Amino acid sequence: MNNRARQHAILPLLLLISTLLLAACGSRESNVDQGNRSGTLHWGNGTEPQSLDPHIATGVPEHHIITALMEGLILKDSETLAPKPGVAESWTISDDGRIYTFKLRENARWSNGDPHNAHDYVWSWWRALQPALGNLYAYMYFSIENAQEYYEGTVTDFDQVGVKALDDYTLQVTLSNPTPYFLQLLDHYSLYPVHRATVEKFGAADERGTRWTYEGNNVGNGAFQLLDWKINRRVTVQRNPYYWNTDSVRLNQIVFYPTENVVSEERMFRAGQLHRTSTIPADKIPVYLEAKDSSLHIAPYLGTYFYRINTRVPHLQDKQVRRALAMTIDRQTISKSILKAGQIPAYAMTPPGTMGYYPESDLSFDPEAARQLLADAGYPNGEGFPATEILYNTSEGHRKIAVAIQQMWKKYLNIDIKLLNQEWKVYLDSESAGNYEISRAGWIGDYVDPNSFLDMFLCNGGNNRTDWCNAEYDRLIADVAPTVKTHAERLAVFGLAEKILMDELPVIPIYIYTSVNLVNNSVKNYADNILNQPSFTEMYLQTEPQQKRLDEDQH
Repeated sequence: MNNRARQHAILPLLLLISTLLLAACGSRESNVDQGNRSGTLHWGNGTEPQSLDPHIATGVPEHHIITALMEGLILKDSETLAPKPGVAESWTISDDGRIYTFKLRENARWSNGDPHNAHDYVWSWWRALQPALGNLYAYMYFSIENAQEYYEGTVTDFDQVGVKALDDYTLQVTLSNPTPYFLQLLDHYSLYPVHRATVEKFGAADERGTRWTYEGNNVGNGAFQLLDWKINRRVTVQRNPYYWNTDSVRLNQIVFYPTENVVSEERMFRAGQLHRTSTIPADKIPVYLEAKDSSLHIAPYLGTYFYRINTRVPHLQDKQVRRALAMTIDRQTISKSILKAGQIPAYAMTPPGTMGYYPESDLSFDPEAARQLLADAGYPNGEGFPATEILYNTSEGHRKIAVAIQQMWKKYLNIDIKLLNQEWKVYLDSESAGNYEISRAGWIGDYVDPNSFLDMFLCNGGNNRTDWCNAEYDRLIADVAPTVKTHAERLAVFGLAEKILMDELPVIPIYIYTSVNLVNNSVKNYADNILNQPSFTEMYLQTEPQQKRLDEDQH
């Protein structure tokens, strides 16, 4: 049989197979339908996690997975964010606000069944403060007596640090000064305990990147345990039978998907492959709003989108240049024409209204004044200004903002800007190593207090990453604010510090976030809190009656 005859004979068979495959696919149950029956939550998680080590991770995608696998002394109420018991069933605070005594649950266990007690916290916090580990959140411990001194090496005996196991189930923490947000810190993954035997099985306590967090190795103390981790495909966790409150957990599994392409993620949601998306393409927001689709969730979010400036770069060392760049970003246009979800233009680093704090700033959109500043810095009409690069992690939303700012700086300052996108892990490494000029960044409050946005810019702070250092700023944030007597005085000190930050502008604030997600109506107890932090121990799935969906052509 010649090739042409063979092709004619095979073609009907291929058509039949294709038809059968299509029919089979059409009858297959979607992830959402299957998940609603089995108790499996399918969660769009934004990107591949950098690490599941709570003393190394720094991102929101990591946060979601780690909080499923691990738990701190304290939890937050999913709606009010008020502290509530976690591994600690109760606690007392001394009259002077410095000594916290936690009573741990005697039925707490690690996910391999090992007992879990106060000594685990002492060892884990010792590990987190080992400089060789490179914990970018080490400063979260600095309200504890002598923690900063130990980290910096002026105190060498960890017994001098204010954390003690009084017995197996009593942990005492002594602070240097009263810290209003201390209980909130304890629900942040950077203060979570880790399982010592597992960590040491795979390397030294202060060794980065060992395999203790990998599939088959990970041991945690949270409501779920790691089932599998398929790089760039999924991370699956399943209910942990040893969790102290496992009887109240109604989800059996959570599958986290690294969905960097937001267009694909939205299509996955409409196809029933996801219960929840990490975000939504901006141009689809008006469509969902017009259709009054109840799956669209838009809520206030305690976070700021900003650009970091690498102050090591010669032409960016001049604060006149940094101010000129900041004054030629049209934040109103970005918010209304690109973002479209109620984001607020930002002219300071701290979101206004955080614990009653409203930062003052003289930053504005003023191209004429910006051109003069650039000329004063030696670059009249942009002449001689070196080609400069904006780094951003792979995301269509970040790309659109970078393109808009690139065009604004060309239009108003006549300077040439290049764009570079990198995958999440590479981008984080580039920022941490200072291998960038201008970098896209976002900061979500780790707790509800202005300090969460301001203390990261202390000299040599792990999450500073700009090489900017100001002694007076450090004094106000690290020395003065913790020692004043009233909340009003604290806010006044923060205001003075933020004026310094906004005068020198090692960072350029762009907008205040809103959280924008698509959430299937079968997801119950999903709380839109201002930290956009899910409570996987409270969520459950319940099949809804068939609801009217947006037509495909509307999207």
